[in-house]
Amino acid sequence: MSLVCDMAYFLDLFTPETWDAFRKQGATVSGFGERHLATARDRVKPGDILLCYMVRLARRCGALEVKSSAFTDSTPIFTDPDPYIIRFKVNPLVLLDLDRSPPMLAAAIWDNLDETKGIAKGTRGWGMNFRGSLRLISPADGTFLLQLLQKQRDGQTAYPLTERDQRHLAVKRKVHTLTGQVEVEVPEKGDDQEEVVEHGLDPLERSIETESAGRDEASVRQSIQIQAQIAEIGAKMGFRIWVPPADRPRVLSVVQAAHRGAFLEVLPLNYDENTLDTIRQIDVLWLKGRSMARAFEVEHTTAIYSGILRMADLLALQPNMQIRLHIVAPEERREKVLREIKRPVFSLLDHGPLYEKCTFLSYDSVQSISHEKHLTHMSDTILDEYEEHAEEG
Repeated sequence: MSLVCDMAYFLDLFTPETWDAFRKQGATVSGFGERHLATARDRVKPGDILLCYMVRLARRCGALEVKSSAFTDSTPIFTDPDPYIIRFKVNPLVLLDLDRSPPMLAAAIWDNLDETKGIAKGTRGWGMNFRGSLRLISPADGTFLLQLLQKQRDGQTAYPLTERDQRHLAVKRKVHTLTGQVEVEVPEKGDDQEEVVEHGLDPLERSIETESAGRDEASVRQSIQIQAQIAEIGAKMGFRIWVPPADRPRVLSVVQAAHRGAFLEVLPLNYDENTLDTIRQIDVLWLKGRSMARAFEVEHTTAIYSGILRMADLLALQPNMQIRLHIVAPEERREKVLREIKRPVFSLLDHGPLYEKCTFLSYDSVQSISHEKHLTHMSDTILDEYEEHAEEG
């Protein structure tokens, strides 16, 4: 193994399916979505280490040494068609089977990483730092993880898959379409009523609470606060803001007076009435001129279909529309949102899978963005650092 002393460590996300495909193809090329082009080109260099993280199972599964600069190649490796076209040649240092991959919640990892030690397991939002490929990992954490993975490669301690792990492995399906394979999720019976657990936690580690009327009211109040924060972030960045008339008075009561002038009372859009009726109901829109830049649906109730359906309706009515779509929900609802986005009904749309255009943003992420000191000088691309794509989860 030839490693340079100034190497950097980066996060490399895999699903169980892409990990299997990667290994079957020889484990010599790792790929990332097009949104990672700038980071891949400008920050990752030969000799750096990609530390592999298994989403859905929250396990550390491997380590790869970067052997080339970033290049573009659409030859199918991970799926067909393959969205992971920003690639590096790699040397596999550690490749672990799923039941040999150490879970993040294992004390050997949790209690020794700077990012998690001292934090109670299951603390809300702990998994936010493991949601984006090519995120830089500190030298201390990177060195620790590489050594741990090398030790595991040599010792092969067993980490049996939990019931929850098995459930996540069972729901993925591939469907053949005229344009290639599309991945879908078929939720199990009871998923719609089940409270979603924190990413990486066994269901036994959390109790399931029944939502009371009082809790529903609190959720609605919280959703208005989040809706207002999203609107205010956009206003600070120079966008004009649309909020449905029914929500506007409550949202405006929370927004600072200096930003209320950015709110629209009439949409300046030229679409047919069906499309406009759909657009008018979206929780928050950011607009530049006569174009929509981003759309947000805030979900807080047990059933999270309404916002996803609205996004799917919008794309069905205007399949060529260039707009960024986001489902915003509490962190604990992350897994459910990502599963629902990949249901067959949303994955088999004529214009392509919804999950290619619609991402998840947690309430915590919105609040973090709202606390940025220089939003008025920032681009909306800051959302790219916080959003999560279903294709990676």
